[in-house]
Amino acid sequence: MWISIVYLFQQSGMEVSLDTRVQRKLKSLLLIYLFVVSAAGDCPKPEQGEIVILSNESLLLNEFPEGVMVTLECANGYIKESGSGTITCSDEKWTEPDIICRKKDCGVPGSLPHMNFDISNGTLFGAKIKVTCDKGYRITGTSYKQCFASGWYGRAKCNIVTCKEPPTVTNGRSSWGAQVNPKYEEVVHYTCNDGYNLTGNHTIVCSETGGYSSQPPECIASTSPTVSPSDPGVRKISTTEDKAATTSVISATSPSFQGKHDDPVNTTNDNGTGPVIISVIVVTLVMCIVVISISKFCLRRKGSYDTREDLKPELLQFQNL
Repeated sequence: MWISIVYLFQQSGMEVSLDTRVQRKLKSLLLIYLFVVSAAGDCPKPEQGEIVILSNESLLLNEFPEGVMVTLECANGYIKESGSGTITCSDEKWTEPDIICRKKDCGVPGSLPHMNFDISNGTLFGAKIKVTCDKGYRITGTSYKQCFASGWYGRAKCNIVTCKEPPTVTNGRSSWGAQVNPKYEEVVHYTCNDGYNLTGNHTIVCSETGGYSSQPPECIASTSPTVSPSDPGVRKISTTEDKAATTSVISATSPSFQGKHDDPVNTTNDNGTGPVIISVIVVTLVMCIVVISISKFCLRRKGSYDTREDLKPELLQFQNL
């Protein structure tokens, strides 16, 4: 370059004295020219996208002169499928990249007891799936999982549903004696104390909602059964009224009673008043007998002072009795 500049001055017919001062000026012009030419050949910094980015080594470069090579790689959450990933600065432009990146696939999450996943939205990077539990189990933690570069994010667990302590029953008891509360589908049995009858369901079941399948039963005091005389094969239970009526009929129909009265007593009454009439007759006769006995006793106490001549015929008739 220095020779070319000198040659140009000679062709113009100008005498140039190549002293030290001129040489210094020419060197400065030459350096400026070289700097301008070199800067005009650099490439701009490569642009980064969502999928393809510069490697860490390439990010450390501040200048990208002609012929320099940089490396591209896949962004976080993407995997290189093919291509070298290098580009070169040529004529102030970068060559076309040949790298192809695809989303990372997290796959189906590992199965846990009584847990299910809805993967209708896929399992690729950025996808979300819903977590559900089997019937009778309740989810704890997050109900969704998301696919990140490191894998699935979000923890969940399915725990079995438990019910409260079985309710108590007055005059009865339950079969539950465990220290923990009943779990899903466990059954509690109820029985009543002696002298009480159970009304309602004998068992209750712990349901999937954490409640019981029904209300607990009741224990009702048992009562004596009512017996109807008309029921066949049933023995009649005698009452106090029946015993009194039977006694009256027997007294009225006894031989001693028939010997003192010629007319038989009819103990049958269609209206149901026969036992009452018989009872009145028996009471009257008894009172008469008592009066007569008292009279006899009083007459005997009189002795010789009473000749009994003044007794009426009616008393003599009763005395003969």
